[in-house]
Amino acid sequence: MARLKLKTKHRYLIPFNPKRIPHTFADVLIIGGGIAGIRAALAIDPKLDVIVITKDQLRESNSAYAQGGIAGVLDPLDDVSNHVRDTMNAGKGLCDEETVKMVVKEAPDRIRELISYGAEFDKENGEIALTKEGGHSHNRVAHALGDATGKEIMRAMREMVRSRGNIQIWEKTFNIDLLTHQESCRGSLVWNPYHGKTFVWAKQTIMTTGGAGQLYRETTNPEIATGDGHAIAFRAGAEVRDMEFMQFHPTVLYIAGGARYLISEAVRGEGAYLKDCTGYRFMEDYDPALELAPRDVVSNAITNQMSLTRHPCVYLDLAHIDQDVISERFPHIAKVCTGFGIDIKHDLIPVRPGAHYMIGGLTVDEFGATTLPGLWAAGEASSSGLHGANRLGSNSLLEGLVFGIRAGEGASELAIKQDDSFTVIPLESTWGNEEQLGEDLDLQDLRNSLTSLMWRNVGIKRDA
Repeated sequence: MARLKLKTKHRYLIPFNPKRIPHTFADVLIIGGGIAGIRAALAIDPKLDVIVITKDQLRESNSAYAQGGIAGVLDPLDDVSNHVRDTMNAGKGLCDEETVKMVVKEAPDRIRELISYGAEFDKENGEIALTKEGGHSHNRVAHALGDATGKEIMRAMREMVRSRGNIQIWEKTFNIDLLTHQESCRGSLVWNPYHGKTFVWAKQTIMTTGGAGQLYRETTNPEIATGDGHAIAFRAGAEVRDMEFMQFHPTVLYIAGGARYLISEAVRGEGAYLKDCTGYRFMEDYDPALELAPRDVVSNAITNQMSLTRHPCVYLDLAHIDQDVISERFPHIAKVCTGFGIDIKHDLIPVRPGAHYMIGGLTVDEFGATTLPGLWAAGEASSSGLHGANRLGSNSLLEGLVFGIRAGEGASELAIKQDDSFTVIPLESTWGNEEQLGEDLDLQDLRNSLTSLMWRNVGIKRDA
């Protein structure tokens, strides 16, 4: 397990003068508006003033794009011990067992809590419909809107958080650097179109900035998933770990020159076959679980088969599945594919792996506390020990909820104990006038080079 701390010439990324920019104050600052950030905000005492910042609109997050569902033991024929075992097996023995047990045990309550917020899960005979995904031994994945679970969950959660009078939401606000003094976090330096650079001083800060898929050429992640939170907290002195563990989703729609779209693992859960360009169903050569093997196994198998056939993708075949099931379960995927002239009921869907989920992140304990006092983290920005070396499908929304609550409650408890006499620390930027900030850098060229480098050298194939 790799643990890293940073030593750098400049503590802050950009120059600033605290006398020349606005200051604002909060009891708790939450950086990121996905499922972990919103759940953290809802867990904070209503007496406290909370600011949630998100660099796009609140509806934009990795959480909102989650298709498959959220895993939890809701079937009487299933058991928590089964979910624990499946999670541990998928994580290749590198999961923290106590963390796994804690999260899995809470799952049914977290799902029922979402229902209390107004989230409407798909039903079958009056009960929550459950499906199976790769690595799961039982049907335990609850889903909504067929294949748009994250969209429905986040709709309900946004409505809930906007109803709380103590919570401000700052959209289109970019987090530049955490403010630190005497080796503790005191808030953040942010930027938005309304105030420019702004100091947000906070008693406690929670980092829920999500993933880093945009570091890779092929990814399922939206444009905002650039790993900012990992970098910002790292610069501030927080420990990160397991950064080598990026999970690649096996099935991303591959249209040459087109945008990439996730094709949910639930498609294989409903029985879709993976075939290569010759029509051969190749997963039987790699794993007895076939298409429902864990994601790392399937991603490696696809990559290997593409190499063997010298073809840029493989194909998902749904033609043998009942057409009513396809219509009911995958309306969003069907719509996306139709836009490219693909009828998923009859046509093969071209797919290949893409960067999907950052398993590594800020080291946190069971309460979401990082190694930097005053800073908490939850969700994809953190490394909780739940996933080990490979995340079990549909455990991500679950982790965001469980650790979002814990980080929110922990930050709330400490903030209540701190008095309101905020001290504006005379922070200094160490940048000199003679140093350049890189105005002449070609950022698009740098991004293209970085994503290609990451895909080639920090991608699916790895050594010890």
